[in-house]
Amino acid sequence: MAILRFPAVYFWLVTSTMAFVSVNGLGVNWGTQATHPLPPTTVAQLLQDNGITKVKLFDSDHGTLSAISGTGIEVMVAIPNGMLATVAGDYDTAKQWVEQHVKRYLFNGGVNIKYVAVGNEPFLTAYNHTFDNVTFPALKNIQNSLIEAGLGGTIKATVPFNAAVYGSQFPSDGKFRPDIHSVMVEIAQFLNSSGAPFTINIYPFISLYQDPYFPADFAFFDGNGSTLFDRAAGINYTNVFDANFDTLVSALKDAGVPDLPIIVGEIGWPTDGHKSANVANAKRFYDGLLMKLAGGVGTPLRPGQIEAYLFSLLDEDAKSTEPGNFERHWGIFAYDGRPKFAMDLSGKDPAKQLVPAKNVEYLPQKWCVLNPNANNPFALGKNVEYACTNADCTPLGYGSSCGNLDVQGNASYAFNIYYQTQSQKEGACNFEGLALVVTQNASRDGCVFPIQMDISKMTASRSWMTTPSMSMAAAMVLFMTMFLQFCF
Repeated sequence: MAILRFPAVYFWLVTSTMAFVSVNGLGVNWGTQATHPLPPTTVAQLLQDNGITKVKLFDSDHGTLSAISGTGIEVMVAIPNGMLATVAGDYDTAKQWVEQHVKRYLFNGGVNIKYVAVGNEPFLTAYNHTFDNVTFPALKNIQNSLIEAGLGGTIKATVPFNAAVYGSQFPSDGKFRPDIHSVMVEIAQFLNSSGAPFTINIYPFISLYQDPYFPADFAFFDGNGSTLFDRAAGINYTNVFDANFDTLVSALKDAGVPDLPIIVGEIGWPTDGHKSANVANAKRFYDGLLMKLAGGVGTPLRPGQIEAYLFSLLDEDAKSTEPGNFERHWGIFAYDGRPKFAMDLSGKDPAKQLVPAKNVEYLPQKWCVLNPNANNPFALGKNVEYACTNADCTPLGYGSSCGNLDVQGNASYAFNIYYQTQSQKEGACNFEGLALVVTQNASRDGCVFPIQMDISKMTASRSWMTTPSMSMAAAMVLFMTMFLQFCF
């Protein structure tokens, strides 16, 4: 027998991915609304390095799925809300979607697709009932298409809902919202009959954000604040997550499906863009959440393990800020894959560090700042407004990480973030003569002036490892297969 000498890179890959484990049933949301998104292959490696075995997507992008191919990571792909009407109105379109975005990737060593998310929070009141009549038909068409394709036993269609679809004064009285009650009952019963879970997004931070009188400690899991006593159930709730989750449990019971499985599709805490959105609060929230999930205790009305997807993996600087400036800062990793705080996805050691993204390339160490000798002060306002309209200035908001800067600091931050968003292009640091490029770090007063990633370099440097349908892990498996054949 030949002596096998495994390449060092392969040995490192195996040991590093096995060293990190996550809570049973824990996944992450991977959004891509960024001006400079990390390459999918980099993110796929980031997931593996941190022992993350489940990921929820907001689309079915080919590049993303190709990067996940061969990793074994369980995936929830998604149909955007804008496609619901088309999928609902034409069964052939639903079949084609399943063929092109699901079945296509189910080869040996392909993508481990577990769920299809049909829309995303389609019954938000902000949508003004736009999707009320198409969501359920789209769900049925996709699930029936999965069945027709021979996949109905292993892949289930579900709908991620916002917690606003139900409510009550106390958890034991939970019912679906009156204006959508009938369709929610139909959807819940359909999910039950098809063996699919009910997917719900729960955000304790939003409760705190929307209500200035909300007891802040009730948003966390350490039991240091107010409680809610549900007299009818005889339960004293110590955190809003349990109360919210059990309100859904009661609503499902009212809908006639008391045992319908529940997945928490999104749960997390942002780190910037609001006075309560900071690293300290995020760590406090995640430490409590992960410990709770690791304990497998569930909630008072639904004991047991909870399947949940953290929201989210990475910051996204191109997301809409209509809900709030915090929308761009939900990541447990920064835009470039750097961990924001200590975090143990196994829920055991809050001091443990996440593994950062590897082989990240940055643009040159240059910053764009306000020219102290500028002689056109009356143009400052409109130029700052232009920069912040076309780049992410949310850290400048009140109570945010850069909210303490003076007028000159605000202008410099705005000019620099625009300059970085434009990949430091020549001419992007001018602003009618108000700005100039410097090579000394412009960060000040605790506010970080970021340098953007050089995505072109990162993409080029990894191209040798992958093909459009082969991830790094899959490439390594192929390499080892060839290596073993050679040795024997």
